[in-house]
Amino acid sequence: MNSVLVVDDERAVRDSIKMILEYEKFDVQFAEDGRSALDRLRSATVDLVLLDIKMPNMDGMKVLQKIRESYPLLPVVMISGHGTIDTAVEATKMGAYDFLQKPLDRERLLIVVRNATDYKRLRETVESGEAILGESPKIREVLSLIERVAPTESRVLITGENGSGKELVAKAIHGLSKRAARPLVEVNCAAIPNELIESELFGHERGSFTGASAQRIGKFEVADGGTIFLDEIGDMSTNAQAKVLRALEEGKIERVGGNKQIAIDVRVIAATNKNLKELIKQNLFREDLYHRLNVIPIHVPPLRERREDILLLATAFCSDICRRNGMAGKTFTPEALAVLSSLEWSGNVRELRNTVERLVIMTTGSVISGQNIEHTIGGTRTAVDGMLGMGGTFQEFKDRAEAAYIRQKLEEHDWNVTRTAEALDIQRSHLYNKMKKYGLARGQEDEER
Repeated sequence: MNSVLVVDDERAVRDSIKMILEYEKFDVQFAEDGRSALDRLRSATVDLVLLDIKMPNMDGMKVLQKIRESYPLLPVVMISGHGTIDTAVEATKMGAYDFLQKPLDRERLLIVVRNATDYKRLRETVESGEAILGESPKIREVLSLIERVAPTESRVLITGENGSGKELVAKAIHGLSKRAARPLVEVNCAAIPNELIESELFGHERGSFTGASAQRIGKFEVADGGTIFLDEIGDMSTNAQAKVLRALEEGKIERVGGNKQIAIDVRVIAATNKNLKELIKQNLFREDLYHRLNVIPIHVPPLRERREDILLLATAFCSDICRRNGMAGKTFTPEALAVLSSLEWSGNVRELRNTVERLVIMTTGSVISGQNIEHTIGGTRTAVDGMLGMGGTFQEFKDRAEAAYIRQKLEEHDWNVTRTAEALDIQRSHLYNKMKKYGLARGQEDEER
């Protein structure tokens, strides 16, 4: 049961709110002034504060300031009279979740209270580390930016290397936003062929091109009222960029082959591992779209720049992997943790999690030692030495070496076939044939890229 603290010096207001909220199964607590409210917060668990602005001794604005300092995750809804609307708006800039105007409307009160208590739960999920793990200054800075930008409608551009956690940041922003009850629609721009990206984003009408046998609703329409996450935006074709720009400017889209303007209400979050400013210089990315997207930039640091988080991450991953696989808990020796902390982790958090999973599965017993890491990780890093001892014909050795090399490159490029083929300087179709020949696949989603 969610607990609401009502802070108001008018008994009639307190009684009215009590009647409404208790009927809806909320636990309601009271305070007659600001000092009593702060005392109550120190001694009781509260999920939401309804705070009057005009009170004797200590007004609501001062109380809000103290709550924000001591309880940064606790949502506060201001209650304002007719003459304090401007002050209530100012309070939202100070961190208040919302404000209610007297006389209180029952439906409006319930909507705001439900949204605010849900908001607190989502914030705690993010801050607790279930979504984004880390205690380093750099990751704390990211979390602080998420907290500030999430409740707004501002567009966000997330940058960072593959595997650093850009998708988690996007999910956290949406989850803490006022759009959280609506869809978060994810689009991997690098995984969709250029000739299909416009249809994927904006939909198409039946018969608009060969193979369009039925009408298709695009991702922007699906995300209406919610958030669209354009991952790897740097890989989007310039034609699609122009249409995205128009959609952002006009708040409308048009399906491929259609002539009807469709209004959309969508928040856009984009992410990339590329330097968009360099792509702009090469005429590969539109500068006007860049400025539209880059309203709030958030850079996710690579793991090597926050090494103090490796021990926390490795321990948390180990516990989670054991739980998911129904295994008894395992621990790392100090030597093992020191080894993990010393590695470069070019694949960032994703590589660390995959490595911990491999260690958990491959290690017998309840303790993972430095020797276990050497056998497991060291074995993958000296794969060629292992192949030399496997015998067989020269052709069999070449096949094993080629398969290992291609797998390594696929992992380096997050199993994106287009980028891997470019790195290998071979045709994408040729790479697909090699993957089929050697049975290389991380999962169905990766095979379709």
